[in-house]
Amino acid sequence: MRKKTRVVKLGSLLIGGGHPVVVQSMTSTDTRDIAATVAQIHQLEKAGCELVRVAVVDQEAALAIAEIKKRIHIPLVADIHFDYRLALQSIAGGCDGLRINPGNIGARYKVQEVVKACQDRGIPIRIGVNAGSLDRDIARQFGGVNARSLVESALSHVNILKAMNFDNLKISLKASSVPLTVAAYRMISELVDYPLHIGITEAGTMERGLIKSALGLGILLAEGIGDTIRVSLTADPVNEVWAAYQILSALGLRQHGAELISCPTCGRCEIDLVKTATEVDRHLRHISAPIKVAVMGCVVNGPGEASEADIGIAGGKNQGLLFKKGQIIRKIPESQLTEVLLAEIDALLASNQAELKLPEKEEVK
Repeated sequence: MRKKTRVVKLGSLLIGGGHPVVVQSMTSTDTRDIAATVAQIHQLEKAGCELVRVAVVDQEAALAIAEIKKRIHIPLVADIHFDYRLALQSIAGGCDGLRINPGNIGARYKVQEVVKACQDRGIPIRIGVNAGSLDRDIARQFGGVNARSLVESALSHVNILKAMNFDNLKISLKASSVPLTVAAYRMISELVDYPLHIGITEAGTMERGLIKSALGLGILLAEGIGDTIRVSLTADPVNEVWAAYQILSALGLRQHGAELISCPTCGRCEIDLVKTATEVDRHLRHISAPIKVAVMGCVVNGPGEASEADIGIAGGKNQGLLFKKGQIIRKIPESQLTEVLLAEIDALLASNQAELKLPEKEEVK
């Protein structure tokens, strides 16, 4: 059961309060390069990204927010460190949210100016605490970088804003360590009802980052913790969106895109299952409908084991069986297995079978 958090409105999105977990990513382009940044955001939108964050490193980047915002279709968050003027310019440019830590931007009057601008426009702030940049005084006070010090750091920023009557907040507590991240989120979820953005930061390259993110985020989501999610990868951010939906789908929290079931192969397998599964997986990455496809290596157990799949193949000696919903349709020579399966998938998607059309996203009225 998901933890009940308060609702935060960010652009067209409602976050928290039992609303669907929101999938977000961050651009890897130079925000000052408007064309490149917009192009990447369009790729993210196509992949299903619902919220995008951009780094605002200087005044030129802050000024670019207005033009970027005009050309995209999903809410835009400005990520800012230290300079409150960048926050003010980003707000003036139409950003939908800020990621900024009020304790890091200087004097009280600077924080107050940012708070007032956010209040005037109804813009939420995400307080983002990272283990790698934890305040030294807090780390020293609470015995180093641990769950308690991360939580106390976040609460110190929260208290600054609450003293200014501002509580339109989200919180994140990230570390590259899975146990540390999980412990910190568990702790803060017991103390506050603000929506939580979850992620394992600096998780690594595609393969390593997927393992750490799936493990850490899977634990938290299974415990009902998390209202927005980012899978941080040293890779094309489009992969982050795909991975986030795979994690959410595996837990039964969201359904977006295709699911691939494939067996690990064994001595009974008599076709090149790895090649076929890899080609099918590549094809499915570009499909947004929630279709389930199976690529199995054994004609004895394949159809039965994948009976919930919409469509699939099960290999035999120099051939395979095409099946739909566990029912065998026909035999196919091994040389044609992949080609036939991909064609059948596309035909199934083109039809209205199995009600494959995605439900429309709920919009804020």
